[in-house]
Amino acid sequence: MKEGAFGRWSGPGGYREVLVLAFPLVLSTGSWAVQHFVDRMFLTWHSPEAIAAAMPAGLLNFTVMSFFIGAASYVNTFVAQYYGAQSFHRIGPALWQGLYLSLIGGLVLLLCIPLARPVFTLVGHDSLVIEYEITYFSYLCLGAGPVIAASALSGFFTGRGRTWPVMWVNILCNILNLVLDYVLIFGKAGFPELGIKGAAIASVLAGLFSFLLYGILIARPSYNRIYRILSGWRPERDLFGRLLKFGVPSGVQFFLDMAGFTAFVLIMGRLGMTSLAATNIAFNINTLAFMPMIGFGIAISVLVGQYLGKNRPDLAQKSVYSGFVMTFVYMASIALLYVVVPDLFVAPFAAQADPETFPEIYALTVILLRFVALYSIFDTMNIVFASAIKGAGDTRFVMYVIVLVSALVLVVPSYVAIMVLEQGIMVGWSIASVYVIALGFVFYFRFLGGKWKDMRVIEEVPVVVSPVPPACAESPDVKFET
Repeated sequence: MKEGAFGRWSGPGGYREVLVLAFPLVLSTGSWAVQHFVDRMFLTWHSPEAIAAAMPAGLLNFTVMSFFIGAASYVNTFVAQYYGAQSFHRIGPALWQGLYLSLIGGLVLLLCIPLARPVFTLVGHDSLVIEYEITYFSYLCLGAGPVIAASALSGFFTGRGRTWPVMWVNILCNILNLVLDYVLIFGKAGFPELGIKGAAIASVLAGLFSFLLYGILIARPSYNRIYRILSGWRPERDLFGRLLKFGVPSGVQFFLDMAGFTAFVLIMGRLGMTSLAATNIAFNINTLAFMPMIGFGIAISVLVGQYLGKNRPDLAQKSVYSGFVMTFVYMASIALLYVVVPDLFVAPFAAQADPETFPEIYALTVILLRFVALYSIFDTMNIVFASAIKGAGDTRFVMYVIVLVSALVLVVPSYVAIMVLEQGIMVGWSIASVYVIALGFVFYFRFLGGKWKDMRVIEEVPVVVSPVPPACAESPDVKFET
């Protein structure tokens, strides 16, 4: 930070390097946010019960799936550190361990389908909302396996700093999802009107398409020769064990973070359909701005991994601060818009919504966006500094923090305030804001401590120089990555 904003543009770890790596990921995660936003908008147009059900059911599905996504996608850090250490031949085997973990995750999600009815019945939402929640959750669980596997495969590109293929795959899949959403939710092009069931089917098909597309891009002879993409298929006990050692805490952190917010949304649902729908829309709007920050987080994690693989923690630290400044400026700008022009974000949901029920939802959502504006600024610290220490391998600390802070600051206080003390939605959202702010400061202070600088996830191996120079090795990617 001492160099000043304008002196940090060029060079290793500077703004330019972070931006070049992050830009395709920002577009990638941003396209997912747009797809998610439009999907919820379509469901709002379809019925208030559909949008009320989509958020709890979708969150519960993603909460369970997030454990396996967090663990399998940690392949990204292994690839980054192997790539930085020039141990290219270890990248393919690391990728396969992530796929084996994805297979386990897909089977677990299938086993969750029979639990849908007792879980959502226990929550106590309106009867029609419960039926929608069961349908949405069950279909999403059917398609979980390919989604988890795609997150592991994407690590092959992001870990090496080749983020353009990830962008194109995600954009194409999100376009497919949007088209299928419109056709299946409203019954267009000769298809029956399926409502929330159609939205779920669209998501499943798009996830399968993503997995297949990654598989096609990766299965190249040149990749196999350099990275052992195909020949490295054998299970490796030590490598799989290290993926579990570092990836499982990452998955647990992701799971508990999602579980905390899922519990929060379910508790808000006890305040009535208006509060639940407004909460869903506010979180959906937040996702639109939040997801591009995830792109920066991934880029920061990759750069930390690569520079630690090269034994350059100084450049890793510089990358983190460069990413933080850019992300903070972006999020502060969005937060200002939430407060000054909230109609810009809420109006699309009102376009074809029920004119009798939506005005109350609309007014409440505008108020909730002020909470979003406040905690979003601190969420920048959460994403950037958590991504940095995870890129080094400090995943257990992140997991422990989420366990304690999620339980003690978010879930338990929300339950007591809403269910026991019968407080309103404003108290609940105040608690959620404190939770995000607390996480941001905890991860920032952990980063300042510097313990992450001595961490590695890869084994101590001698540097192996690829038989093909890096420039030639990457030539198959030119049409996708430049």
